Amino acid sequence: MRMLHTMLRVGDLQRSIDFYTNILGMTLLRTRDNPEFKYTLAFVGYADESEQAVIELTYNYGVNTYELGTAYGHIALAVPDVAAACERIRAAGGNISREAGPVMGGTTVIAFVEDPDGYKIELIEDNFHTKDVL
Repeated sequence: MRMLHTMLRVGDLQRSIDFYTNILGMTLLRTRDNPEFKYTLAFVGYADESEQAVIELTYNYGVNTYELGTAYGHIALAVPDVAAACERIRAAGGNISREAGPVMGGTTVIAFVEDPDGYKIELIEDNFHTKDVL
């Protein structure tokens, strides 16, 4: 088994595609519109779906906001330099909701970004296993 994707419901598909591609540096891998059932899917990621897990953005026709609830936590991305990634994200118009700094009770450097729908994305500093995609 392997993880394939995480699905997020979004209120404005193009706005979300722009965020994940232009601000987080992912690639739009494919889209699928299903007018009969009134939804459109867009898959974004840093590599092809055959190589690693991706994010499925789901737009349901006519629904522009969702309650995120209290169960959802975040998606985590490894980056070699969290502070530099935050600066690039901020410069591109992204919302940094927690600045770069050590995790509470530890030394790992993290930060949090929010996508246009309010989903949280954690940036974790890992300069041994990542290439700089942000």
